[in-house]
Amino acid sequence: MISFEKIISRFYGRDTEAARLLIQHSRQVADLAMEIARKKPMLEIDTNFAYEAAMLHDIGIFRTNAPEIYCFGTEPYIKHGVLGRELLESLGLPRHALVCERHTGAGLSLIDIRQQQLPLPLRDMLPVTIEEKLVCYADKFYSKSHPNRAITYEQAHKKLGKYGEATVARFEALHELFG
Repeated sequence: MISFEKIISRFYGRDTEAARLLIQHSRQVADLAMEIARKKPMLEIDTNFAYEAAMLHDIGIFRTNAPEIYCFGTEPYIKHGVLGRELLESLGLPRHALVCERHTGAGLSLIDIRQQQLPLPLRDMLPVTIEEKLVCYADKFYSKSHPNRAITYEQAHKKLGKYGEATVARFEALHELFG
């Protein structure tokens, strides 16, 4: 089993606001993912991996410039998934790394990246495996900006709506699968 505390303290230091917020958010996402997995046994979700991936999906946020969530890096927040992928690959966790990269929004397609002129590598970053999809979906119900309350499906749907019809359609497909 992965020691989340060791990984987080390696990158965040001990007892920082950013680390506390990351752990709180990640536990919320992991708990929801496990609740969904219990209700959907027919999906044959690797729950150990999904839990680990949920706990690490936002590991890259500290390298972004998002002071409202105690992150004082230099990169735009949209890059936190790619940054997390790099960090987890450096630790020999390639499957977990892909969850990081593929959880942003309802996944990001190459078309999204080009049309929105996002500062990201030009490739699809869409969740592929059932565990990637599960973490992506569960993440939409918790915000690091408002960590003490869950977001409803309607609120998540509306929030994703500003990123286009394709993003909403991907979220709706995830909801069909897990909701």
